[in-house]
Parts: sequence; structure tokens; C-alpha cells
Amino acid sequence: MGLPVTAPAGPIAVSACLLGHACRFNGCSHYNAAVSALAAERKLIPICPEVMGGLSTPRAAAEIVTQDSGVRMVIDEDGNDLTSYYAEGAARALAKALDEECGCAIFCEKSPSCGCGRIYDGTFSGTIVRGNGITTQLFIDADIPVFAADDIR
Repeated sequence: MGLPVTAPAGPIAVSACLLGHACRFNGCSHYNAAVSALAAERKLIPICPEVMGGLSTPRAAAEIVTQDSGVRMVIDEDGNDLTSYYAEGAARALAKALDEECGCAIFCEKSPSCGCGRIYDGTFSGTIVRGNGITTQLFIDADIPVFAADDIR
């Protein structure tokens, strides 16, 4: 079926892991055939905010932890604060999307950077909560619509 009818024209920023790039925390991809098939009709711009922010592949799993004050931090399973890497990667991903004149983005579910509507709760227990990753929120704040990969059929 492809993109939702509400998707603006122009190139699409896409989580690189969805296009088969082995850049996820575990060194694998999260290939999505439906998303990749969109290349027949639109220019796809692969981005990996984690790598763009300076993180290696593979790396420890990370989740967003929301402090009582409301401050969101990205912490890996070893307790390291990676917030600055995620913020830098999000900024670079947004700059690339703007430079490429992307009309929208398609991001991978549950990621602390690309999670779209659903992310892990920060306890490393596998619990999912409503929320957006760091990059997704930055794109939304910049008025770039973001679609979850699971919504592309």
C-alpha cells in the first residue's frame, strides 16, 4: 500500500537499519521490505542518528529515562549517560533531512532515537510506553511528519 496519504511530497528520511544497514545497537539491521520498496517511487535518505552522533556498532542497548523533573536522558544498560551522543546525532540527522529537503521521515519503532509513538520505558525490562525517541521528537518539533515503519504496508 505504501505511504499514508498524508505523507508530504519529497525525499523521505529513513532509519538506515530499515534499509538493511547493520547499524543497530546489536550490529544487525531491522530490514523492512515495505519501507525499502518505497524507493521505487520516492528518494530515500538513510540516516542513523546513533552512528551520526558518534556511537559505535555494536554498542550496549540504551533506553530513555525520564527523571522526576521531566528531563529525558538516554542511558545504556551499563549505566552510561549517552544523552549528548543522541542529541548530536538527532541534530545531524535533522540537518541532513533539511539539506535533502525531506518531506517526511519513516523511523524504526521503540528506538531511543527513532522511536515513533512507542519507546522502551527506561527500565530495560522490555516494557513499552507511549513516547518518541530523541530524533523523532526533534523532527516533529521541526514540523517534519514522522511515520512509524510498522505503519508502512
